[in-house]
Amino acid sequence: IIGSYAFYNCFIIQHLKIPQSVTEIGERAFEFIYFLHDISLPPKIKTIENNLFHRCSHLTEIKIPSSVTSIKSYAFNDCSNLTKVSIPESVTYIGDSAFSQCNFLKEIEIPSSVTSTGCQIFEDCSELTKVTLSSSLIELKDGFFNGCSSLKQISIPSSVISIDNSAFCSCSSLIEIEIPSSVKNIGSFCFEDCT
Repeated sequence: IIGSYAFYNCFIIQHLKIPQSVTEIGERAFEFIYFLHDISLPPKIKTIENNLFHRCSHLTEIKIPSSVTSIKSYAFNDCSNLTKVSIPESVTYIGDSAFSQCNFLKEIEIPSSVTSTGCQIFEDCSELTKVTLSSSLIELKDGFFNGCSSLKQISIPSSVISIDNSAFCSCSSLIEIEIPSSVKNIGSFCFEDCT
């Protein structure tokens, strides 16, 4: 086990290789390691905890092990140079702001195993252009793509029944969106400032 805050604010570490025997990593364990370039996560962890990589500003790529079932709130928030994330089919939940402010993330695929998410998970991902949504999602929660100013088109799966408040607010490049007949609710300010 690696405990909470274990490497908190060790900002000059650039490379981390975690032993494969580790089965649990506590919340905020790697938060504020600004210069972390790469990390190898062990194959038996089940959760990417709250704020685990928050503000790891030089992290460019992460492969999430196939043992992981949950990515919790702010897990990769403000990883401003993150360009590639691989989310395995084992993941069923993604928490609030998990990938928000990942300014260089250009594409993401949410596997069909994901059935629910928190709010604002991709908020202010300003370079995000390509998204594949889970075919099992029921709700796009508040601020889901708020501020994704490079997103041009998106197809919402037929499983979705609600697009919540500000879900696509300030998606200023959005020119095409496919809303299925399954959708019963479109929230306040949902498409505000989609100029």
